[in-house]
Amino acid sequence: MNYRISHPSKKINGTIELTASKSESNRALIIQALCEEEFEITNIAKAQDTETLKEILYTPGLQTIDVGPAGTTMRFLTAYYATRPGVRILAGSERMKQRPIGILVDALNQLGANITYVEKEGFPPLRVEGRTLKGGEIEIDGNVSSQFISALLLISPALQNGLVIKFKGEVTSRPYINMTLKMLEEFRVYGVWQGNAISVSKQAYHKKSEEDYTYNVEGDWSSASYWYAIVALAEEAELVIKGLKNPSLQGDAIVADVYSFFGVKTEYIPDGIKLTKVRVKDEHFGFDFSDCPDIAQTVAITTAALEIPSFFNGLQTLRLKETDRIVALQNELKKIGVEVEIRNDNAIKIIPPDSLQKPSFIKTYDDHRMAMAFASLALKFDSVIIEHPDVVKKSYPGFWNDLKKLGFVVEEV
Repeated sequence: MNYRISHPSKKINGTIELTASKSESNRALIIQALCEEEFEITNIAKAQDTETLKEILYTPGLQTIDVGPAGTTMRFLTAYYATRPGVRILAGSERMKQRPIGILVDALNQLGANITYVEKEGFPPLRVEGRTLKGGEIEIDGNVSSQFISALLLISPALQNGLVIKFKGEVTSRPYINMTLKMLEEFRVYGVWQGNAISVSKQAYHKKSEEDYTYNVEGDWSSASYWYAIVALAEEAELVIKGLKNPSLQGDAIVADVYSFFGVKTEYIPDGIKLTKVRVKDEHFGFDFSDCPDIAQTVAITTAALEIPSFFNGLQTLRLKETDRIVALQNELKKIGVEVEIRNDNAIKIIPPDSLQKPSFIKTYDDHRMAMAFASLALKFDSVIIEHPDVVKKSYPGFWNDLKKLGFVVEEV
């Protein structure tokens, strides 16, 4: 199945109730499972990854667990089950078997876990034998996925001797780590940065004392990036997005600052934000996405569509996502005449042509972000065809319906 996306007027006006944050929801679910006091999570994400994690955590007695393509779920559950009695096999999709997890497994085993590989060394599936972990001090490269660090931090209150993570080199994706630390604080577990290390003493999760306490998940700023792209590429635009906060726990809230370069004004309102298109474009653009890699694809497509020469770095984690996102961008932007020059695993240069050409179709590579980010091109051309559009269910199941609310025509072809 493919979708043809078009927008007759190229003008955007309306309101969107944004999908909830998958990152925040997944962290809240692990904390809920580890907390001895019961509490409810409201506005939990409907993303496939979150639904998978919730179903697994809410189903007792599972021994063989298939997380499918859910990378965060695999990493968080590896750490979680390392602290829970019993033996479990953690498996996933074929792509999951290609996503390295050795750094996390090595760290957990150093802390006292018993995790072994069922097939290929360093990759899922895993055999996890849960036990009480002694904890202690470990050393990790600072440029590893923040999901590895967050997985360790989420279980840190259960470690007998607490946890100290020392980082070698510069720490990338620091905002995602700080999000985890802030969520720990919400449940009265306190970790501190000490130079280039994080220390968490042995503690216990506790909910706040209000009788009717619930944890309410914020809207997802990385999903908001697609609407920023749409405002940037529209001829005229005024869009209200509900469910976002200022300040936010999420590092991807930086998207508001990034899109100011592309003529998108952000106004914070009581229940969200209001976006207005105020000017056309910048002459050139450069940015380091180390702290916000999930918005890099969307920004790349925006700069390409606005024909702005650009340089992106901090992209080292994009090759290890649902697909190799750097190569996927290179392949699909070539279809509109844009050259993506890969400088190294960390950096790309975007070189627009003299004039853009309409693409025949856009491949999604089983990657939700490819589908949603490229949909914005319907505002630059009479239409764009997106292959396998159902991939959006991984993070934003209602995306296509939300497009329709803003005047987009979404047709199955």
